[in-house]
Amino acid sequence: MTSSDVPLPNGQTDQGAEGMRFMGYQVFEALVAYDLSSADKPVTLIPGLASEWSVDPEDQTKWTFTLRKGVTFHDGSAFDSHAVVWNFDKILNPDAAQYDEKQSAQGRGRIPTVASYRAVDDMTFEITTTAPDALIPYQIAWIVMSSPAAYEAAGSWDAFLQSPSGTGPFKVSEYVPRERAVLVPYDGYWNEDRKSDLDELVLMPVPDPSARVAALRSGQVDWIEAPPPDALDSLKAAGFTISSNVYPHVWPWHFSMLDGSPWADERIRKAANLAIDREGMKVLLGGMMVPAKGMVPETSDWFGTPEFEVKYDPEAAIALMKEAGYGPDNRLKVKAIISPAGSGQMQPMLMNELIQQNLAAIGIDVEFDVRDWNALLANWRAGAKDASTDGAQSTNSSYFSQDPFTSLMRHIDSRLVAPKGTNWGYYSNPEADALIDQIRTTFDPAEQLEAIQALHELYVNDALFLFVAHDVAPRAMAPEVQGFVQAQNWFQDLTPVTIEE
Repeated sequence: MTSSDVPLPNGQTDQGAEGMRFMGYQVFEALVAYDLSSADKPVTLIPGLASEWSVDPEDQTKWTFTLRKGVTFHDGSAFDSHAVVWNFDKILNPDAAQYDEKQSAQGRGRIPTVASYRAVDDMTFEITTTAPDALIPYQIAWIVMSSPAAYEAAGSWDAFLQSPSGTGPFKVSEYVPRERAVLVPYDGYWNEDRKSDLDELVLMPVPDPSARVAALRSGQVDWIEAPPPDALDSLKAAGFTISSNVYPHVWPWHFSMLDGSPWADERIRKAANLAIDREGMKVLLGGMMVPAKGMVPETSDWFGTPEFEVKYDPEAAIALMKEAGYGPDNRLKVKAIISPAGSGQMQPMLMNELIQQNLAAIGIDVEFDVRDWNALLANWRAGAKDASTDGAQSTNSSYFSQDPFTSLMRHIDSRLVAPKGTNWGYYSNPEADALIDQIRTTFDPAEQLEAIQALHELYVNDALFLFVAHDVAPRAMAPEVQGFVQAQNWFQDLTPVTIEE
């Protein structure tokens, strides 16, 4: 993994979405799941621990989830609606004995409209939202289930980490922070079609890309995430498999819009977007990226028809900088929070160094505040006003964009600033809020699509982020690794993977 530590096996794990990919969705599960079985089609939602769900046509704030029968946690205890209530309490109810600030930080912002929840009966769970919210199934896919019985036996979340229990296809047999986690197939897993044939799956955090390549070449590991571009050709020549696929993901700079931030000036935001040589960056990355012209690729139905074109035009960028009172003779200094590695961060040092050079050419001098991935995420959740921002005016966190909420809405909703959500930059615009409300409350797909497109057009026309790249998720594997299907998604199913002797 690219993370600097083993993701916590508590349920709502840390280490960003990479933690969810390798720990969160392998050991634990949500009521709603993703269909990760194909490399050739966009990923859709499917039943997970809930066999079905529906919204009340008479009261669209009420959602009912019918739970799957016969599911057990790894410790043998039964999964039911009371366990679901317990798990929602662990992230939403500070008065609950099992409330966990770490898991709350990971999960609370994913379900911002959940007002209340209850067990209707043993196998029926109900959610009431603050207002009609058509995106609830996407949001619920983030909330995974830990075993209440295992927690009670452990006595604390710290102790739970040594005896984790979820409902997923793998269970944890060993957990050593900073070193490894060993997962083994769960014999009692409810889905016969997704039972793994592996003896064990060992997760190792290796944030340095060269060290990951060395581990693969030496046979220490069979699979590495995000191989560095300069190693791709030699790995292929040595017989290793390079797997990649398009998927919803963007690598941007997230701007602060607070008073005093230079990025509050639209002209400077547009100038920065016109200064980036994305095709040059693509060459630098060995072709493993798609230049970004917005938060989602141009091929996405959500892209719309924005008027501002994100492209490489340094002359136009310099003109905009001069209009804003800056340029090569009156330079603007900015500070950016970045990480040396992390979940979905691609090759952040290499990419940010090119951005630094490109921005310097139009009169913007960038100072980097390099932080561990988890430290960057902690600040991202705390918001740009937090003291931990330490004078920075942007943060570089990659975002996957597989639903309207995670891709567009959560970043600029004025009501989702810290601690309620992840509008890190404190952007506030009544037009954006109105479009967000329209998306949430529109259950007709065609009408909802129009509102999503309008919101994305606003993103691009106002250059709300520095749009840089869309990842294609390269990973390198030993030839013995068989059965992996790289879905068009951030998350992946590891259960079909086998090792040929």
